[in-house]
Amino acid sequence: MKPEKKAVIQVKNLKKYFPITSGSVFQSQVGAVKAVDDISFNVYKGETLGLVGESGCGKSTCGRTILQLYRPTSGEVIFEGKDLSKLKKKELRKIRSRFQMVFQDPYSSLNPRATVNNIISEPLKIHHLCSSSEYSDRVSDLLKKVGLNPKFANRHPHEFSGGQRQRIAIARALALNPEFIVCDEPISALDVSIQAQIVNLLEELQEDLKLTYLFIAHDLSMVRHISRRVGVMYLGKLVELTDREQLYNNALHPYTKALLSAVPVHDPLLEEKRKRVILKGDVPSPANPPNGCNFNTRCPIAEKKCFEEEPAFKEVSSGTWCSCHFA
Repeated sequence: MKPEKKAVIQVKNLKKYFPITSGSVFQSQVGAVKAVDDISFNVYKGETLGLVGESGCGKSTCGRTILQLYRPTSGEVIFEGKDLSKLKKKELRKIRSRFQMVFQDPYSSLNPRATVNNIISEPLKIHHLCSSSEYSDRVSDLLKKVGLNPKFANRHPHEFSGGQRQRIAIARALALNPEFIVCDEPISALDVSIQAQIVNLLEELQEDLKLTYLFIAHDLSMVRHISRRVGVMYLGKLVELTDREQLYNNALHPYTKALLSAVPVHDPLLEEKRKRVILKGDVPSPANPPNGCNFNTRCPIAEKKCFEEEPAFKEVSSGTWCSCHFA
């Protein structure tokens, strides 16, 4: 028997709705944007779970809600037996050092007025993890880990390239020795030539420090490279979650098939034979999703049942979950 995998994070029926209000003085709620709408999954120790989907599908909101940067509307986020969504600020502060985030844009996620030394040492000061005499040594060690010269510690973010800034952001995330890191499209704002370097760095750090990642991206080829399992989101919902090879070789959900058909293939002979799936229409508003299946307005195989009944997100085979009536 295989040893049972340990879940670092358990997400259960997670929802994050942003209220839509009306009225200039006495504002009343008239609706809600369903950014994350009832999703469930586990992230296991030492793995990288990729989360993909179109822009605006709720990937980043999901990551921020898991880390409690946004408080969930409902649902549970279990970390070491504790539901993070139920913890008060003081309790959450104590446990927050165990999980961190690398943001998408290294140009806006770093304080332009602070030196690299101040940026990386700030979490150490807040959580009192070492004495003031040890800050400089810790910052130097972290800069070496991410491939930067420790002599750069007194420089400001504007003196670095985009790739170097993202390395500084990664060093800041590592400062508190976290177990779980949400990487929110960490390479999408970088040049293509730099993206592979950052992904390789994340893989090396994962192996050395035994890290667990939730890797959010829209680049399917990069997700295939770094992730062990992949989840696909559409309009706030998780539509498919499975092993990397299963997803790329035998996708079940029509939306996943459409996404994969848009990924270029390097072999021109295979590219000629490949069938492209062109989705018609626009993504519906998350403030007013369609009845039944969220994907029914664009699905090439939708039938009457899809417009009346919402498909359950169920395990269709070992380790493969899908929400489609015809999976």
